Amino acid sequence: MDIGFVGLGIMGAPMAGHLIAGGHTLHLKTRRAVPQALVDAGGRACAHAAEVAERSDIVVLMLPDTPDVETVLFGEDGVAQGIRSGAIVVDMSSISPIATRDFAARLAERGAAYLDAPVSGGEVGAKNAALSIMVGGEAEAFERAKPLFDLMGKTVTHVGAVGAGQVAKVANQIIVALTIGAVAEGLLFASKAGADPAKVRQAITGGLATSRILELHGERMIKRTFDPGFRIALHQKDLNLALEGARSLGLALPGTALAQQLFSVCAANGAGDQDHSALVRALEIMGHHEVANA
Repeated sequence: MDIGFVGLGIMGAPMAGHLIAGGHTLHLKTRRAVPQALVDAGGRACAHAAEVAERSDIVVLMLPDTPDVETVLFGEDGVAQGIRSGAIVVDMSSISPIATRDFAARLAERGAAYLDAPVSGGEVGAKNAALSIMVGGEAEAFERAKPLFDLMGKTVTHVGAVGAGQVAKVANQIIVALTIGAVAEGLLFASKAGADPAKVRQAITGGLATSRILELHGERMIKRTFDPGFRIALHQKDLNLALEGARSLGLALPGTALAQQLFSVCAANGAGDQDHSALVRALEIMGHHEVANA
């Protein structure tokens, strides 16, 4: 198929690469220059998002936030200006479920279907085509797009109607944030109490407390490797969506609110562009102790 892809950052570039490797013709647009590696692999750089849409059966978006998606879709030279009737827009960004439903309705007026398909797995998952992809939208559009999802992800789930994918992603981000916080507290306690946090981590990975976050992010905390796989600033954005949604539903999410405050401490101390595992730094600041200093 002719596939459009808008947004070629840490996540988008490797995802687009998998689609090219899968035999599809890709029409590409990003804020900066299209990565040369994708052009060398056969990708075609476009001048604007409208041109991407004009040339594509399916247009994939991988963008930072709700306003970015709206601009790319409906701004000057946006996707909506070039979209074909019968085409599908697949938004793999993590954005507001409410805005998602509005975007879908506006594109339906132009004859285009819409799938919200946010992902989990971070940079590693994107590079290894091992993402978890949560999809909302009509079943027919999902089946047409599924071969693309299978090239980018390991677990692909059709959650429900438009917006359901974004709801699932918000739930995922709540769980991830709280688990990072739990791992950070456990390792900080172990370190402050005089134990080797690396050995403690090794010991508890064999028990009920084990998790991918303990395995991957626990190691980041100990080794101080906070280069971003998923930036704190982006996780803050996702938790804002969770808290805004909770208010509209009359729900209390106290753990989510606490995690957001810890991320805010990190951002206030210059760590907003670090990996979300750097949440541990907020606890370290309050405890006057670093996990690595066993």
